[in-house]
Amino acid sequence: MEGEIVTKPTILHLDSFELTATDIAEVPIEVLHAHSIGVRWPHRAEDWQFLLKVGRGIVLQDEIGRPVGSAMWFPYERDFATIGMVITSPRLQTFGTARWMMDHVMQDAGPRVFGLNATSAARRLYLSLGFQPEATLYQCHAVAQRPPDGPLPPGAALRSIEASDFPALADLDAQAFGAGRAALLAKLLDVSKGVALVRDGRIEAFALCRRFGRGHVIGPVVASTDADAIAVVRPHAVDKAGRFLRLDTRERDGAFFAFLAECGLSVYDTVTTMALGGNGIGAPKPGIPRTYAVATQALG
Repeated sequence: MEGEIVTKPTILHLDSFELTATDIAEVPIEVLHAHSIGVRWPHRAEDWQFLLKVGRGIVLQDEIGRPVGSAMWFPYERDFATIGMVITSPRLQTFGTARWMMDHVMQDAGPRVFGLNATSAARRLYLSLGFQPEATLYQCHAVAQRPPDGPLPPGAALRSIEASDFPALADLDAQAFGAGRAALLAKLLDVSKGVALVRDGRIEAFALCRRFGRGHVIGPVVASTDADAIAVVRPHAVDKAGRFLRLDTRERDGAFFAFLAECGLSVYDTVTTMALGGNGIGAPKPGIPRTYAVATQALG
């Protein structure tokens, strides 16, 4: 049944391993945190708590309860979801564990378009499942430097995001992302500081910044031009100068990417944005806003 969550443990036999699959919501946060630390992912316990509020998934545990695999999916509109937090213990990576988890979460999600951001190690798996590469996502992070001051784009003013801005932000995000995800955006606003760019009383760009991993992350960032994207990111970069800051973008050249360099945010790693079952989410389209920075690799 579509959207059905695992409520009873499922036993999975892989070679000499006997694994139990359970609903990720039933696994203690400290266990999930240890799971991601084991593969050197930066997620804090608080980051896991946020993901559990907006997504569903499973965890595979061995005979003594240690997590050896996980996978989550994040529903947006009824016909679209992202997949993320696909983690497999190194000792099980050659036994088809990740393939089994992917099959499970996609069956749980039901018929829909899926998007994900694939590490180089997982890319072959996703290709075998029919996912198609669409873009490269650049993970930029560092101890941030204060960027130089710059003029605002013509006709623009900046202000802090207010609760009453939510409908306008949700509409901008849906245009850029390609699917509505108002529920996620509402939860992001609860834990983020936001900057909006306004022209003639209308919000035309925004950027959110929140605690994540080793420091803070800026995202999502939605704008129609590099100049507008720079304008809403600059206050966050100034505020976080001297602290660890991350921003994940598909922009590899142009003014926005050059601005990230001015902030000291160099490319640390890349992943591949992939889609299954339809056109990709987040691809730039003429005349409408685009996503200059994702919320996270798992959430898109």
